[in-house]
Amino acid sequence: MKKIKIGIARSLLYHRYGVMWKAFFTNLDCKVILSPETNKEILNIGSNNSNSTSCLPYKINIGHLYYLKDICDYILIANICNYGKNNMVCPILNSTYNNIISKDKLLTYTIKYTKYKFEFLEFIKLGLKINKNIFKVIHAYFLAKKKQNNYNIIKENETKNKLSKKQTKILIVSQNYIIFDKYTCGSIIDYLEKRNINIIYANNLNKSLATSFADYFSETLSLQYSKELMGAIYYYRHQINGIIFISSNHCYQDALVNNLAIIKNKFLPTLHIIIDKDSTEDIDKKLKKYIKKIKGECYYE
Repeated sequence: MKKIKIGIARSLLYHRYGVMWKAFFTNLDCKVILSPETNKEILNIGSNNSNSTSCLPYKINIGHLYYLKDICDYILIANICNYGKNNMVCPILNSTYNNIISKDKLLTYTIKYTKYKFEFLEFIKLGLKINKNIFKVIHAYFLAKKKQNNYNIIKENETKNKLSKKQTKILIVSQNYIIFDKYTCGSIIDYLEKRNINIIYANNLNKSLATSFADYFSETLSLQYSKELMGAIYYYRHQINGIIFISSNHCYQDALVNNLAIIKNKFLPTLHIIIDKDSTEDIDKKLKKYIKKIKGECYYE
């Protein structure tokens, strides 16, 4: 029997939920087709089909969707709207597929706690669209959820191991879909690792733990993913030597939050890189100057 082909774009929330998505559809006997890692061609396609003022992650996602639209039976789209009234997410995470994917190919689920749309029930409805055996769908969800949780724990433990070492440690504060896209940030990571820098990713801290520290930054911040990043700063602040913020041009939410975070974290050397505004040469110069500044400095208490 021919397997149903499910397309998943390696962009946006793939860098947060990709392990779970792949496992879920694999457990339902589907063939998962991933778009390739971001490359120049995908970016060009996305840029040519986007408004010039769109942010880089938006353009990249458009390119990935165009790659998948003619080679799959269905394409997964996650509409993540909010995790409650005071836990919103960026609108680009639920608005980038219009006029690209035909309705008959669209496979979507919505997370919107304010409308009682929760992950478990949404995944059950999602699975029943391609497999009518509800018990198999439920089993597939719990197996996929477990796999994602185990992956997250591995990343948390990797971070703990890095923190125990004596190398200079820099906390990277950036959205998943920016920092974990090799095309956008791979050169920055390589630059740091070649200079014996231990990179600590704010994204890899346990989400509940990170959110619990977010009030130290602001009691009124309503962006869930930014809460996690800002909470991670306060959790790690006495274990690191510096912070690098990486954001995208035209992302006004990140610009506001990151600039406020830089002002509030004067006790640590900070650097802000805007990946699609600064040239590669400018980024290298900034990194060189920054590393020179923090080498040999220690901020443990």
